[in-house]
Amino acid sequence: MRTILITGPGGSGRTTVAAATALAAARDGIETLVLSGDRTDTLGAALGASVGPAPSRVAPHLTAWRPDAAAAFRDDLAAFQERATAAFDLLGASRLDPEEVTPLPGAKELTLLRALRDAALAEAHELLVVDLPAIPDALALLSLPEELRRYLRRLLPPERQAARALRPVLGRLAGVPLPAEWLYETAARWDTELAAVEAVVADRNTVVRLVAEPGPSGADAVRTATLALALRGLRPDVLVANRVLPDTAADDWLAGPVAQQRKTLEEWEGSYEIQSVAHLGRDPRGSDDLTALTVPGVNTRPSTVEWPVTDGLADDGGSRVLVWHIPLPGAQRDDLDLVRRGDELVVTAGQFRRILPLPSALRRCTVDGAALRDGELRIRCVPDPDLWPRTR
Repeated sequence: MRTILITGPGGSGRTTVAAATALAAARDGIETLVLSGDRTDTLGAALGASVGPAPSRVAPHLTAWRPDAAAAFRDDLAAFQERATAAFDLLGASRLDPEEVTPLPGAKELTLLRALRDAALAEAHELLVVDLPAIPDALALLSLPEELRRYLRRLLPPERQAARALRPVLGRLAGVPLPAEWLYETAARWDTELAAVEAVVADRNTVVRLVAEPGPSGADAVRTATLALALRGLRPDVLVANRVLPDTAADDWLAGPVAQQRKTLEEWEGSYEIQSVAHLGRDPRGSDDLTALTVPGVNTRPSTVEWPVTDGLADDGGSRVLVWHIPLPGAQRDDLDLVRRGDELVVTAGQFRRILPLPSALRRCTVDGAALRDGELRIRCVPDPDLWPRTR
């Protein structure tokens, strides 16, 4: 199954483009599922059909789904309370009733990620189109599985489960109760679920598509999103320039906006694969309007980017040097920061940060320096004599 993740600045029309993309694929005979995490039914408004918490057929070969974050949160909390009954009884705490539970911040994002995972694993469709939130929230959403898995491994390391038989004894020696078995089991289940979401995002059949209205604010948002995606090893497969005004409008009071759009489009053409979608003169509603939008089809070009490690010699031709190449288009030298911590490298690019596990070869090296050239971060590492295998 192929997956298209669609995002853009708020108000850019990304939901409309997602609906039009899904409808166009369905009309080509591709069994398609379009998924949205919005609280309000913006996807249904674009499709001209109500979309609810259960997948529903809205057109031939097209299914739409808007999972209910509140219901999913209540179910998860009920399952957690059931497992933690003994702990609640020990503390004298009372359980929450389902009708008094309201979703906490982040519940919507976790529900969308779970729906994405379930749709991918079900393999009931050939194409999955995901209407992600606006760019800032979408970027946080894409990084959430990796970050949560890292937190789980730090707080509840899987290797500690090997001491199951010793846990009661260790608890008495320490004077405090150690985590119960069910807590480790829950953490392991969460780790498996998050790993499945990570696999969907990193899959070569998954692409990230940006939607933006050409103009100064749209250009700023695209530039920010490109850098953030690059830090995650992703790049947009297509940039959809939405609501493009016709050239004929340059003769009236729209001359200024038309010139502004043309300037932005010229800037984008050198860096992105552009698909322009004309302004219909109204908000698209229903299948007829969506069909009139010339949205891009399914692109076979993957969004994932390789980060190779090259092996060579220092400039003086003497010592061996390994260079890690990380493409970061749009990054500024003054906004970059690198910190080595054990087998991890903390990379900060502007307002974005990611903790990267070092490739196995670089874990036995010391960082010798870094440089940003032509939109690519090149990290120089030299083998540590105490760790690197010796050769005769």
